[in-house]
Amino acid sequence: MGDSEHEGDPAPPAPPPAPEPAPAMPAPSEPVPAEAASPAPVIGWSDRVLAEVGKVFVGQHKLVRGVLTSLLADGHVLIESVPGLGKTLLVRVLGRVLGCAFNRIQFTPDLMPSDVTGSPIYDERISDFRFRPGPVFTQILLADEINRAPAKTHSALLEIMQESRVTIDGVTHSIEPPFLVMATQNPIESEGTYNLPEAQLDRFLLKLVVEYPSPAEEVDILKLHTKGQDTDQNVAERLNVVTSPAEVREMQRRSREVLADDHVLGYISSLVRKTRQWPTFSLGASPRAGVAILRAARAVAALEGRAYIVPDDVQDVLLPALRHRVILTPEAEVEGRSPDELLSELIRSVEVPLR
Repeated sequence: MGDSEHEGDPAPPAPPPAPEPAPAMPAPSEPVPAEAASPAPVIGWSDRVLAEVGKVFVGQHKLVRGVLTSLLADGHVLIESVPGLGKTLLVRVLGRVLGCAFNRIQFTPDLMPSDVTGSPIYDERISDFRFRPGPVFTQILLADEINRAPAKTHSALLEIMQESRVTIDGVTHSIEPPFLVMATQNPIESEGTYNLPEAQLDRFLLKLVVEYPSPAEEVDILKLHTKGQDTDQNVAERLNVVTSPAEVREMQRRSREVLADDHVLGYISSLVRKTRQWPTFSLGASPRAGVAILRAARAVAALEGRAYIVPDDVQDVLLPALRHRVILTPEAEVEGRSPDELLSELIRSVEVPLR
């Protein structure tokens, strides 16, 4: 009976369709520059440069990579090696391949600051003084045996390295970028030399130690000299310009945009602070050393094709970035310990971040 009473009633209206869920908004994140997300141009650039350099400059891969790292990080490099390992040749080859101007200064005890920076000279044609630029007005400079010049000459060059300009008689003269100084010192000879103070050593981004070539590389060097061509002829005829100063500056910009998260920054800070507590160091590294490690690690990451730094990049540059920024205790020196040996022990004592 109850069922028959409702047989003629109309069916209730269908409920309205549920609204579609709104699309989920992406979680806010730190903006990533497009260039930092695509480091491939740096890899292609370095491959072209290394392939061309290898036509004339045999071996010394750590030296070449270290110089390119300093160039990308917009820093300068101190090279410790005995004579005859190709430092002058490398400057000439890089200048040719990069399309940059290059010069060499042989430092001697009587070298004056004006011999480096330039000085005003009297020009009879205009009856006035004009500035004659010194050899430092270039883009790639080899400062050969820098520790043979007196301190005032060191100071003049290091000021230019820091500021990329020269002020003479109140007039500022800028140096065209990119500007890379490769300074060398002989670790064996000490007579007639002036040691660079720690404050001046700190101006160099990296210190590279150059070893002798391997037996196979030394044979390849001899083969280059059996074809009746001298070095100048090889550089002029076999090398091509594969980049330009403008492209080098672009690669430097891309290197600066490589990302470093807080874990990596904390790792760098821990390593630098540990040098101030290490028992065999009488003087540890300053905060500027941490900045140098960060800049060099960014360049290494860019050369590896990554848009971010990993702890391996930090470890890769730690010895070149710190070996000239720490001072050993007298006891460690008497025991014959080296900065590299002690820094390697320090690296193993600091926990590596997992992410």
